Amino acid sequence: MTRRNEYDVTDRVKTTDSADVAAAVCRIYQDLYQRADAGNLVQAFKDLTQLYRGEHPDYYACDTSYHDIQHVLDVTLAMARLTDGFVRSTNGDVVDERLFRFGIISALHHDCGYIRHRSDTRHRKGAEYTKTHVSRGGKFLEDYLARLGMSDLAHAASATLHFTGYEVPIDRIRVAPEFRLVGNLLGSADMLAQMADRCYLEKCYERLYPEFVYGGLTRERLEDGTERVVFRSAADLIFKTPHFYAAAQKRLTSELQGFGRYGEKHFSGENLYLTELEKNIEHARRLKCEEDLTLLRRHPPETLDDQEHESAL
Repeated sequence: MTRRNEYDVTDRVKTTDSADVAAAVCRIYQDLYQRADAGNLVQAFKDLTQLYRGEHPDYYACDTSYHDIQHVLDVTLAMARLTDGFVRSTNGDVVDERLFRFGIISALHHDCGYIRHRSDTRHRKGAEYTKTHVSRGGKFLEDYLARLGMSDLAHAASATLHFTGYEVPIDRIRVAPEFRLVGNLLGSADMLAQMADRCYLEKCYERLYPEFVYGGLTRERLEDGTERVVFRSAADLIFKTPHFYAAAQKRLTSELQGFGRYGEKHFSGENLYLTELEKNIEHARRLKCEEDLTLLRRHPPETLDDQEHESAL
């Protein structure tokens, strides 16, 4: 059966549906820790959904079509699965149930720094925050954890989110050992989930490149004051994807200490994230070889409310 564009790597969980992903994550949590309920996880999913829809009184709706709610939910599901695999490979004393919930809530908010505050009059697109979105998201998460009754973990929020970004090199992130574990799992989940998305390449071409333009990532300023072109076009981004994958592999295996491997334990064998990721990279190699963008034929799900967004601008 062909995997559907709006579903996860198993083709069973609808990653555009926060309730469906919440149910899957809560099942993993309850089964892993033998809990009768999922604590504050259900509330966290509801709050995240309201934030991305623009129903938070202080924030506009999400307007980044690559870093949208499907991406966030997909990463959160991957985070639950990798953590499950890690705990089953070690023991629950290393990552206890409270630390598991911290990891899930961090995954839900790892890209909330792209969302514009209603008082922001300087920026018209969330993607303009690309270079600083992790730090912005960390501040939001600190406050949110306190409101959720987890203020004792709020101090680690910003540092943990930096495992998903490039503002701070991973080896320079100062964090306690237990939060480094969570950070390695979160950074791995972020990379694996997006690159295993069935529409990954289409999203890079149609959505990620425009975000890079707004975020100032298509050019790089060198030490001598000159500029270097990083990506000349959306097509150039696609053709450079195999090269990016080589760097991603190093980040996954070395900087994030190979924590992506715990997907194998969760799935009891084949790591479906790596399997789907490899399919995408092989397709990217074919695109680069043939230089034929008509091979990008999939249609990513639409998750943004265009009318609501236009009213916010």
